[in-house]
Amino acid sequence: MASTIQALPTEVVYLITAGEVIDSLASVVRELVENSLDAGATRIVVSLWPQQWRIRVADNGCGMNLDDLQQAATAHSTSKIRSSADLWKINSLGFRGEALHSLTTLADLEILSRPMGGKLGWRISYGNGGEVVQVEVTAIAPGTVVTVSHLFGNCSSRRQGLPTTAQQMKAVQATIHQIAMCHPHLTWQIWQNDRQWFTISPAATTGQLLPQILPQVRQGDLQEVKLEIPNPLNSYTEDAMNRVSTPDSCTDAIHRVSPHSALTLVVGLPDRTHRHRPDWVRVAINGRMVKTPELEQTILSAFHRTLPRDRYPICFLHLAISPDQINWNRNPAKTEIYLNEIIYWQEQITQAINQALSISSTNLKEAVHTTRVSKLLKAAEAKGGYNFNSQNSNENPKNPSSLKAVAQVSNTYIVAEHSGGMWLVEQHIAHERVLYEQLCDDWQLVPIEPPIILYQLSPAQLSQLQRIGLEIETFGEQLWAVRNIPAPLQQRDDCAEAILELSWGGDLQTAQVAVACRSAIRNGTPMNQQEMQTLLDNWQRTRNPRTCPHGRPIYLSLEESALARFFRRNWVIGKSHGI
Repeated sequence: MASTIQALPTEVVYLITAGEVIDSLASVVRELVENSLDAGATRIVVSLWPQQWRIRVADNGCGMNLDDLQQAATAHSTSKIRSSADLWKINSLGFRGEALHSLTTLADLEILSRPMGGKLGWRISYGNGGEVVQVEVTAIAPGTVVTVSHLFGNCSSRRQGLPTTAQQMKAVQATIHQIAMCHPHLTWQIWQNDRQWFTISPAATTGQLLPQILPQVRQGDLQEVKLEIPNPLNSYTEDAMNRVSTPDSCTDAIHRVSPHSALTLVVGLPDRTHRHRPDWVRVAINGRMVKTPELEQTILSAFHRTLPRDRYPICFLHLAISPDQINWNRNPAKTEIYLNEIIYWQEQITQAINQALSISSTNLKEAVHTTRVSKLLKAAEAKGGYNFNSQNSNENPKNPSSLKAVAQVSNTYIVAEHSGGMWLVEQHIAHERVLYEQLCDDWQLVPIEPPIILYQLSPAQLSQLQRIGLEIETFGEQLWAVRNIPAPLQQRDDCAEAILELSWGGDLQTAQVAVACRSAIRNGTPMNQQEMQTLLDNWQRTRNPRTCPHGRPIYLSLEESALARFFRRNWVIGKSHGI
């Protein structure tokens, strides 16, 4: 019987490979733009003619000489790696040498390029398989222009299976936005059908760039943190240092093996902005957006109990880590990776998010020390019923950026002063945040005597109370005795009502939120100066001080600059009197 297994023809192999790398207009844009970034471009112009299945990407990168141009589209040709060992020190966005060759099997490909310092530019057209079919001298500024025409023209069924033109353009825009966030220093011009579609201006940081991509988010809604963190101890070795190669003359390595890695984090402050879907939890590693469910879940967990129900954070994380920590060779589009020591990176990310969400001297707005706000509050106190301790009015706080309790409004809001203005803090939910984090750190059940008697509990309620650790036993006909309770509830008169509330369902964290809410100081409760200050101090030290466990904002900030504008203190006195 003849063998039915045969080797595939070379052209079929190339078509299969091309189908893995190039599957849409967006994938073409991604591959060509990544080549531009590897060439050191700072300005990229993308032009699209979707009805003609035509894409052009022009950049001001280092360009290519004639020899490189003639090799650029041949199978598995690249300047990025030389041997198998180089796969563990990837410093570039592209490295497989598949994209341009794949394009020649699926479309018409033309490249114009002139190297930096070169006197001549060249235009080369490639045939199927990457062979050069035409070469001519051309006038071009230093850089490269790649034009892809008649994409999938030799495979019409591929075109029919793709989404609509509008959906493909949306995917192209999303691809460019993702790359721009990873490389905020770039200038972008995007054209569609010979009309300017959108632009992206360069920014010093991703946090400054983000409002261009998410117009509904303001700069003040974001907090950006940049940290240098040590590499895992067992990964930074002399061997790793020895594996770093000298980068190409026109391509500076994005990242090199070093004893430290960099973490950039941009978060939407949970009291100011959030999303209906988890669509803006983004992770990038070494200049490329990637899909990492483990790290994405770490981010979501760090925001747990800081947002309203069914709302999700805005968070962009960019890790710049040693190449030997990453295996990029997992997915043709290089969007999925294997990351070594992932537990270590998860811990670092959680700590960075906690730092970004904290309230401290490092992320309070810098302001000139002033007594104007104090004088304003003292004037108001003289006419109102504020609970204000004038004895402490002239004392400077030990930390000029910390909050100083000044007064209480309606027995509900604490007026607090800091060097840059004043805040109103709602006392109940601030205390609720303090208690919730204490309960998360130390969930204690204490015995109670006599026991609390509950009536007519359902089996589901009994199971729920036992699930969170309460000791409950039958005490009579439709009666049950609860013999231990969460420690914060033991001083409350409504302890039985609180236990019933806990019996209606939810996990341990839900129970902790309910206990914190029950135990927190009520609005309408008078507080003296020391009580207010103690609450402010404890609240500032929490991990997530901006919102309560239900996602409600805890404080309202009124900056000194806003007060100055409102009272028009910049007016010239003579002119304001009509002189």
